[in-house]
Amino acid sequence: MRLSPDQMIFWKHGFINLNLTIVTTWALMLLMVLTSILITRKLKTSIHISRWQSVLEMIVLGMQNRIKEIGLAQSGRYISFIGTLFLFIALSNSFIIFPWYEPPTGSLSTTAALAISVFLAVPFFGMQKSGIRGYARSYLQPTFIMLPFNLISEVSRTLALAVRLFGNIMSGGLIVAILLGISPFVFPVVMKALGLLTGMVQAYIFSVLATVYIAAAVESSKTKKIKTKTNG
Repeated sequence: MRLSPDQMIFWKHGFINLNLTIVTTWALMLLMVLTSILITRKLKTSIHISRWQSVLEMIVLGMQNRIKEIGLAQSGRYISFIGTLFLFIALSNSFIIFPWYEPPTGSLSTTAALAISVFLAVPFFGMQKSGIRGYARSYLQPTFIMLPFNLISEVSRTLALAVRLFGNIMSGGLIVAILLGISPFVFPVVMKALGLLTGMVQAYIFSVLATVYIAAAVESSKTKKIKTKTNG
């Protein structure tokens, strides 16, 4: 029994491994790209639109409203990153309904890569809003003594993002495997449905936390900028 799709290796050369995680991840990314091209190639602004466009607009508007509720007024600036995170994790987790499929989010390498993306996006959007110096000052709030603690907080929450998603997906797959050996006809169906629900919840939680971190960086930088102008 495999605990991670990393353990299934298709090709190896030195320290380079082509495992199931990489293959599945690239297959999902290709599916997302092709699907987005097919859905958006015939977008219309008229009243009569296709069902696919209706679904797409519902998803995008729902994401934009949620981003605004969390604290990012200009949601269009952030939806491409946050929306991609949500859709990739949701799609990755939803395919567990298919036999023999193992989600790449069940690998710590995938969840770590997603968490690192958030780790890099937070200062990027923060500096985009108030510049490098303005964002850097936010680490000195409320006093310069907090600098090491603020830096440790950035690293620890990134680690928490990766481990939380990995732990939930891996544990769900492990439980299904155990129940499959006990009762191969009843429990796995129930656990697949529960795993599908859990996967959607985890995609939502991950994207919401990413939004919260970005909003905190943007707002703290903006607040510092306003205070500086007021004092000046």
